Amino acid sequence: MAYRYGDRSQKTLFPQSIDEYIPQDAPVRAYDAFVDALDFDQLGIKVEPNKVGCPQYDPKIMLKLLVYGYSYGVRSSRKLEREIHYNLSFIWLSGGLKPDFKTIAEFRRNNKAALANVLKQCARLCIKLGLIEGNTLFVDGSKVRASASINSSWNEDRCSKRLEKIDTRITQILSECEQADQSESDEASLVKMKKELVDNEKLRAKVVGILNTLKAEDRKSINSTDPDCTNIHGRQGSHAGYNAQTVVDEKHGLIANSDVVNENNDLNQFARQVGQAKETLGKKPKAACADSGFSDIDELEKVDKQGIKVVVPSIRQASDKELGPFDKSNFKYDDASDSYMCPTGKILKLRYRRTNRGKEQKEYWADMGICKKCPNFGVCTKSRRGRKIMRMLKEELRQKLERQYEQPDSQEIYKLRKQKVELPFGHIKHNLKVGGFLLRGLPGVKAEMSILSSCFNIARMISIIGVSELIVRLTN
Repeated sequence: MAYRYGDRSQKTLFPQSIDEYIPQDAPVRAYDAFVDALDFDQLGIKVEPNKVGCPQYDPKIMLKLLVYGYSYGVRSSRKLEREIHYNLSFIWLSGGLKPDFKTIAEFRRNNKAALANVLKQCARLCIKLGLIEGNTLFVDGSKVRASASINSSWNEDRCSKRLEKIDTRITQILSECEQADQSESDEASLVKMKKELVDNEKLRAKVVGILNTLKAEDRKSINSTDPDCTNIHGRQGSHAGYNAQTVVDEKHGLIANSDVVNENNDLNQFARQVGQAKETLGKKPKAACADSGFSDIDELEKVDKQGIKVVVPSIRQASDKELGPFDKSNFKYDDASDSYMCPTGKILKLRYRRTNRGKEQKEYWADMGICKKCPNFGVCTKSRRGRKIMRMLKEELRQKLERQYEQPDSQEIYKLRKQKVELPFGHIKHNLKVGGFLLRGLPGVKAEMSILSSCFNIARMISIIGVSELIVRLTN
């Protein structure tokens, strides 16, 4: 069997322009059209073609390189520089320009606030194209690693222990230096000890600064590499990271809003994320849906008061456990007497008002003597103090939202939730190869999340209407 062999010395005729290398339906042309459709004044990036002085790279070209690079998992400025030299799509996109990695990194660093607004304009373009309706929104969060190690995280206990070790070592060094001076020992060793003393004093000042910050900001921990990140606890263990949030539209699963917060859970995010999406869309959604991780009653109330249907299961509903005969739901509440009646007809009276994690609640207790005589004692409760019922001050609202979640139309909405919210994070983490953020600090990670979410939207738009049609709609 014969083989085909290449000939590197073969003379060839190349196309007359860079544009001829790229087919008309190549995805890179859609990314090019998308960036051209953005309003750079609204983004906060000044385009000044007539500016005097040394010519700068066109901000549009720089943004095109970032968006297109992120779409194919090329995020580092050094890798982007390499692609500009050897990848035809990047060469076409930049028009043959070859900014170095420092220029790319500087553009990204200096325009964090503007990059954070890219998704907002992307979502509004999707509305204009009829791809986002904004009737039903799905909220979800996912943990993303920060560009920092958890070993750089400090709490008060670690600071105190480290300061104790440093102080002990400083005392030892001072003692050794004094002995060295008296014995007139080798001067080189004395210089070495003095250098170690200076290093320990610098480290002590750093730890003291971290400890003061913890107390001043009332934080449990702080990361010395990236002070804005937090300790994330997930399936893969603990790591330094952020909590990325997305709001997805029902029609085509496009992202209407994205955000990044440094909180370990989603309890305080529902109203905030829905509000941001509402502002971007310019309309009030009919329904907002999320999983039980967002079921903070105060957050749900904020959305419910706006006339938006809340479809969020409570922790009890999400657990899907079979309720026993003595579950709280089987105790009847009497508003007039502010008391509960157990299934056997015994009364539980209000005994305490407490505040638990900022939430006001009431405690209702049965008579201890009556409980012990009840034939159901040991099944209903094993407490020697008798049966207790906890009631939140917003219990009526909680019950209303629980009933609302169980409605047939709400169940249909919730069934769609998983397939709508899982796709964006799956695409970002696996297809775009995002194992963690590259930038540090909230402004930087918000900018990255905005670009990544826009990349997902562009990929979805291409799959929905095709490259050629998307270009036509964006350019009209």
